[in-house]
Amino acid sequence: MSTRDFLVELGTEELPPMALKALSEAFANGIVSGLKDAGLDASDVEIFAAPRRMAVRLAELAEKQADQQETLYGPPAKIAYDADGNLTKAAAGFAARAGVDASELQTAPESAGKNAGKLMIQRTILGKDTVELLPAIVQTSLDKLPIPKRMRWGASRVEFVRPVQWLVMLFGNDVVDGEVLTLQAGNTSRGHRFHAPGDVTIHSPAEYESALRAAYVMASFAERSELIATQVKAAGEKLGGEAVISDDLLEEVTALNEWPVALSGSFDESFLTVPAEALVSSMKEHQKYFHVMKDGQLLNNFITVANIESKDPAQVISGNEKVIRPRLADAKFFWDTDRKQPLESRFAKLENVVWVNTLGSIADKARRISTLGQKIARVMNADTALVERAARLCKNDLVSNMVFEFTDLQGLAGKYYAEHDGEHADVAAAMIEQYMPAFAGDELPASATGTAIALADRLDSLVGLFGIGQLPTGSKDPFALRRASLGVLRILVEKQINVDLSELLDWALDNSWAIELKAETKATLTEYLLDRFSAWYQDANIPAEVFQAVRALGITRPLDIDRRVKAVHAFSQLESAAALAAANKRVANILAKNNGDQVTASVDAALLQQAQEKALFEEMTGLADLTSPLLARGDYQGALNALSQLRNVVDEFFDNVMVMADDDAIKNNRLALLKQLRAMFVGIADIGLLQG
Repeated sequence: MSTRDFLVELGTEELPPMALKALSEAFANGIVSGLKDAGLDASDVEIFAAPRRMAVRLAELAEKQADQQETLYGPPAKIAYDADGNLTKAAAGFAARAGVDASELQTAPESAGKNAGKLMIQRTILGKDTVELLPAIVQTSLDKLPIPKRMRWGASRVEFVRPVQWLVMLFGNDVVDGEVLTLQAGNTSRGHRFHAPGDVTIHSPAEYESALRAAYVMASFAERSELIATQVKAAGEKLGGEAVISDDLLEEVTALNEWPVALSGSFDESFLTVPAEALVSSMKEHQKYFHVMKDGQLLNNFITVANIESKDPAQVISGNEKVIRPRLADAKFFWDTDRKQPLESRFAKLENVVWVNTLGSIADKARRISTLGQKIARVMNADTALVERAARLCKNDLVSNMVFEFTDLQGLAGKYYAEHDGEHADVAAAMIEQYMPAFAGDELPASATGTAIALADRLDSLVGLFGIGQLPTGSKDPFALRRASLGVLRILVEKQINVDLSELLDWALDNSWAIELKAETKATLTEYLLDRFSAWYQDANIPAEVFQAVRALGITRPLDIDRRVKAVHAFSQLESAAALAAANKRVANILAKNNGDQVTASVDAALLQQAQEKALFEEMTGLADLTSPLLARGDYQGALNALSQLRNVVDEFFDNVMVMADDDAIKNNRLALLKQLRAMFVGIADIGLLQG
């Protein structure tokens, strides 16, 4: 079948830079999906994205859909004709619905299976020309783009993320005759807004990149990104340092430029007295500049990426230096002004800052963090006085000038101010450690003080918000409670804090709340936290049934849960695991059918008759002495490894011993033996659940 390349480019006003990459990928995926639904495939898909355009090029796209054979079945042939040989209403209706003449009706053969003997119509559905399908496929893809809020412009009723300006659609060398977003398709694109603002004719999909490059547009997002990274790195080296290129800033700068040119500038060294993070935040967030480091110190230089190849780059650099100066001056002013007052003096202002409606102010929250944090500190054998002090200061930087202007510096600003005030090192560290971990894989608090504050802060938020019914729903989690939950679990497990969730939640609930929290808060939140545990283990490629085997015990001590889950996961890899899991499931079923709760676990050795049940009892007795000290010190893996030796005697027991003996005494003794066997495993996990 003949094929052609296909190109579509949608031209717009400047697209949101942080969304450009995702939008362009979704655009391409939508087109590919639409083609697939139409029975069409392309051999290669290329994605292009620049500030004013999104484009997709597909190679070797079939010119036409393949013809399809369709078989329709109707009523049974035996009722198709009446006594006079005329079509019945059922048969005539079937032919009419299918749009065929009665003479085309056939009877399905025996090979048709359940449709054998029914009226049948076989027909060929001719494939459509691909060019006819393309406009609708492109339109559907655009309609499905993940755009939170669409806009209208002028008198048009069309909605899109930005006003649309032009549309290129080529199938081979031919323009596709169609409309998308009210734009008539053509072969005319546009060049760089300043270097080549005129029209650019695209004669074929293959020349798309070269035609635009001649008009100072580098259409490939990936190519521009690589070029910017290379230029910025070289500029940093030329300055005698190393340019710091973060992924998010690189993506944003790539989306802002069609023809990137990296230029370096400088600022007054006096600004370096301000914490480097504030200067970097100002350069990065406001100006999209890359900063330069040398030997761990910030240099008074920046690297900007211009969207123009200037004949006088010095003038461009000078303009950027003039723009950044007042930004840095603001940062220095905030830094100097904030330090004139001790951090502690800002607490009073928190009384007027509402945390959550009905849950009081941030000052109220800080007081609860103090109470809860000190209880946690006692479990950790940490200094409660330091925790109390850290809680008093931990939210105070929120009302500082620096954080008001640079919100991403919350915590960090508090740390610097606490250090300036001469606070204890752990108290100062807690100002930033309270927010750790901030994301998956982030570091945990290093100090005991910071750990206690981080736990108290998260638990307070979880209990308070669950207590007023503000639970995460679907994709909506405005208070980041999923992240807070995982943070609690990670800290407890990875910092080896052996405390029960039940106890922690009781402490958090028994605090100074302005309103009465819902009665079901503890139960609901406990289940929620354990659900997050399940997701954590799935991310670690531990099967869900492994965690469920532990969860079935009703344990709510995270560190203990983690040790058991890892032990069960290791056990599940053993050769004997499957057989023992099946045996445990069988034992559970036998006990359930025989009032297992009332069965005593005391075995009378004198009632053991067969060699196999005697062997099982002896093996179990010996292993009980071996595993008891292992379980006492939480060595669940060692205990399960020991219990894995039971496989053969358990198999022999079930192969040769009839549990439900006619003699009640013998039957009950065997049930007791099984209950004892199950208890040995259930002391660690319900491994019968590994069977699914």
